[in-house]
Amino acid sequence: MSELLRIIDARTKLAGTNKVEILLFRLGTDPTSGANELFGINVFKVREIMVRPQLHHPPHRQPGVEGIFSLRGTLIPVINLPAYCGLQTQEPPNVLIVTEYNNHTQGFLVESVETILRCDWTQVRTPPPAFGSSAQRGLITAVVQTNDYGLVLLLDVEKILLETVAPPHDDHAYTAVEPISSAYPLHVVYCDDSLVARKQIERTLQHLGANGTGFTNGKDAWVYLKKCVGTALEQNVPISRLITAVLSDIEMPEMDGFALTRAIKSDPNLQAIPVIIHSSLSGAANEQLAKSVGADGYVSKFEPFRLADTLRAVIANTTDNVYASNTA
Repeated sequence: MSELLRIIDARTKLAGTNKVEILLFRLGTDPTSGANELFGINVFKVREIMVRPQLHHPPHRQPGVEGIFSLRGTLIPVINLPAYCGLQTQEPPNVLIVTEYNNHTQGFLVESVETILRCDWTQVRTPPPAFGSSAQRGLITAVVQTNDYGLVLLLDVEKILLETVAPPHDDHAYTAVEPISSAYPLHVVYCDDSLVARKQIERTLQHLGANGTGFTNGKDAWVYLKKCVGTALEQNVPISRLITAVLSDIEMPEMDGFALTRAIKSDPNLQAIPVIIHSSLSGAANEQLAKSVGADGYVSKFEPFRLADTLRAVIANTTDNVYASNTA
């Protein structure tokens, strides 16, 4: 495990290159099919890998939460992923992957850790509808076909966290969002491979009084943006009348958010459109990477009030005159 951590620490320079490294692990056997699939999560989310520590079992914990333990003075909730996904293990899972999402730390118990896979986001594909066993309840957000390891299934960790360790949903976080005043209709293009994240974005946009067009990956969003450029040129209107802002996750199949942002900011017809990175990747380093590829803002996921304020700020800083120069 120490060697895996050394590799993780040494490979944090991939962001912005449309490449990703995925930690591969197994969760156990599907009782229906008998398959023992390979699963994966982004290495950037991994903080530690350790043997299962002694867990404490507080009463009234949420379903799927095995217990908690103290890691250098911080209490960490632990989710039993095999049990949560309805998979069977011969022995209780004994490997713990400590991860960080949206500035929150949690542990995932798994059957075994295999290796680290480096690939291009173009190799990562959106799964077909209803992909995966019924026990996995739509938890597969992407798949990677590899030569050496076969099919790797990427989990929608945000959905798992929402159903296990996320704090109770606060409707006030949305109702407190005030609409944006605008002389023209607001249209935000957003992309995220997590269904949970897309629904929360849609709800925030509704309270802002903005329309949204959503995609599950950066490539499809990029194709749509280029079509909008063509429409703006045909109609002889500034692109801002068609697209107010772009909101993008970082980790997505086919084209990640950093690559999408770089493409937008390198295109003279699109470069003035505000781009906000909306990600569960925490830390100042990722915010700096977002700025380095031209992003106008960076917001952690599932903070609707902050997202609304950031959208309001970047929209206020743009004018039709700026956009008009890019559609001439």
